[in-house]
Amino acid sequence: MAEFVFKYLVSEKGIADNFDISSAGVSSEESGNDIYPPAKRELKSRGIPFSFHRAHRITDSEFNESDLVIALDSSNYRNLVRRFGDNDKIRMLLPRDVEDPWYTDDFKTAFDDIYSGCLKLLDELGVAEKR
Repeated sequence: MAEFVFKYLVSEKGIADNFDISSAGVSSEESGNDIYPPAKRELKSRGIPFSFHRAHRITDSEFNESDLVIALDSSNYRNLVRRFGDNDKIRMLLPRDVEDPWYTDDFKTAFDDIYSGCLKLLDELGVAEKR
């Protein structure tokens, strides 16, 4: 959900061309799978456009070419640091975990957390709308 929320927000601000936004996991467990259907329903209910997404594990080149790598929970954060080292480009979306709706079945709260975290991230990046 975070990839498509962030894409939506930068598109709404007219600055989508300034970003290359993608998402990946820290494991191969879901590789090849599309967005989980309840996540699609939540995105659709909030008016957030999305497309097919093939899950995959983050690659070395993706990490190296990224300015920021955002983790949604502390477990994924630790896995990223373990794999790529303690690097300033790895950060959490929020100062706490976004509870994984795969386990909680609470896609509304996860969406709300992701949306507010993405807004905060844009603010921290000093992103302004195109004039």
